[in-house]
Amino acid sequence: MNTQNRLWTIIFSLLLGVMISTIDMIGFDNSAFALEYNKEILVNSDFSGRDLTDSSFTKANLRFSNFSNTKLNGVSFFAANLESANLQNADLTNATLDSARLIKADLTNAILEGAFAANTKFDGAIIDGADFTDVLLRPDEQQKLCKVAKGTNSVTGRDTRDTLYCN
Repeated sequence: MNTQNRLWTIIFSLLLGVMISTIDMIGFDNSAFALEYNKEILVNSDFSGRDLTDSSFTKANLRFSNFSNTKLNGVSFFAANLESANLQNADLTNATLDSARLIKADLTNAILEGAFAANTKFDGAIIDGADFTDVLLRPDEQQKLCKVAKGTNSVTGRDTRDTLYCN
């Protein structure tokens, strides 16, 4: 993709985001708008408080992006770079996080129930109060997470250490 096409794709994505935000403000349900941000460079983007159910961010660069208080049910973050992303209070139920980089991401109080996270890197991630119920993790990542796991999720009431099966 040449530079001009990439620029138009970014402009279109931003305009679509503004349109969906406007729809939110006037009271329509935007859950039918599954968006595709595959392979996009969206460093430092703000998706906070939105409903992005079933959207796709496959191989997207989302470093330092804000997904706090966002509904991300069924979202694909396959091989996405979410380094230092804010995912506080995000609902990642049944999300695909396989091969994603969540290095230094803030998952405080996030719900990851049923997420697929094989080969996901969580190095330095903050997981206080995160709910990992039924999340598929590599054993070595699960052990790393257990070393820092603490807290109870305020929505599900589940203890982070229990959801990770820490000893």
